[in-house]
Amino acid sequence: MKTNNRYVKYFIIVLVVIFLIAAAFLALDLWESGRGKYQGPATDDSVISHDGKEFVPNENIETLLVLGLDKYHGADGAASHEDGVQSDFLMLFVFDNSKEQCTAIQINRDTMTRIKKLSIGGTAVVGTYTAQIALAYNYVADDNAKIKCRNTCDSVEYLMNGIKVDHYLSLTMDCVSALNDLVGGVEVTVLDDFTGIDDALVKGETVTLTGERALRYVRSRYGLDDSTNSSRMERQQQYINALYDKTVSCMGSNESFAVELADTLDDYVVYDSSNERMMKFIEKLDKYEFLGIRDLEGESRLGEEFVEFYPDESSLRELVLDLFYKQK
Repeated sequence: MKTNNRYVKYFIIVLVVIFLIAAAFLALDLWESGRGKYQGPATDDSVISHDGKEFVPNENIETLLVLGLDKYHGADGAASHEDGVQSDFLMLFVFDNSKEQCTAIQINRDTMTRIKKLSIGGTAVVGTYTAQIALAYNYVADDNAKIKCRNTCDSVEYLMNGIKVDHYLSLTMDCVSALNDLVGGVEVTVLDDFTGIDDALVKGETVTLTGERALRYVRSRYGLDDSTNSSRMERQQQYINALYDKTVSCMGSNESFAVELADTLDDYVVYDSSNERMMKFIEKLDKYEFLGIRDLEGESRLGEEFVEFYPDESSLRELVLDLFYKQK
């Protein structure tokens, strides 16, 4: 029974990681959209009045924050969660357990909100700043990945008007190459001309992507004839579909494949709670009706050095009421 439970756990982790990679790619196309300005969190009162109606928190809501980290494996092959790492994408999955539905909220990495700087061990707040939410993972004087994840959760909670982030999961972007090579490569028909970037990727030819070439195919944008996000998104969706099919095929033909794959992913994935609790929580991704990805409306503009995204307060409030509250 223990071996079977281990296999089920690994199978779920594999499918979820593939799903999360797909969600991350979808989020890339939304980072520069929106208009308006965010002016701060809503009241902490449990009852909120809006348009002449009163709303109370929905107690059946559970959340999972997914962080994609802009970090790659070190030479020793160990997981790399260290100073300098930022959250390259953030996506909050909102589960309504009473309706058995799930909605994902894409959070722009450049969103300006409150960031806490923590001491070693995360025991004390040594400073509070308004900065891009991607930096929350790095504003910890400790190399503890779970403290870094939790600090990011705190910033998301503040941004989302005090809602609670129940769970988190982080993964490094090079898990794409690891997954890709473990399934023996992924075959695609090249959609763009990669001349000067990777001459082996010739538009219209069918190739098997391996190693860094797989990541290059799904991430490249600048230097291509068509450098738009829409073109990149088409490649990413093409690749994810092919990777999913190849992974499922490998699992169906080799019972030990899921164990091998999950052991590989251990180097890239960090999550909270026990394996059993997280497994039950993540199973909902497959069971519940997925209602799609929603983004925060707002305005992106160039700050002193970097892009800053300011969510629209009114739209954010309505989103929070819609997903986390119910009418009294």
